Amino acid sequence: MRSLALGGLALALLGIAQPAPAQNRPATCSRDLFQNEAGLRRQQSRLTAVASADQATQCRTWREHVGFLQNARSIFATCQSGNERAQNVALMDSELADYRALLANRCGGKR
Repeated sequence: MRSLALGGLALALLGIAQPAPAQNRPATCSRDLFQNEAGLRRQQSRLTAVASADQATQCRTWREHVGFLQNARSIFATCQSGNERAQNVALMDSELADYRALLANRCGGKR
């Protein structure tokens, strides 16, 4: 179930991951946004792969995913502006809240 949501998230972000104006962003933003997109695809594969794994493996993967989402959110917040930034940061915040709730409910804690 979570991998399907991430799949939609990845597709939504792929179309809107544009950098902010050059004067307001670090020189690494183009690379960072590109790597974010590739990372979203990798994360989707990882989450799909553990869908039927044991609870400990799922919990570990979900915790790692929260770390990825935090980093991705930071990149979007730094490297984008306007509506694109607002949309992507909001998507990351929503996914973070969902995975933190999942961890709290199924893994005995939150990250």
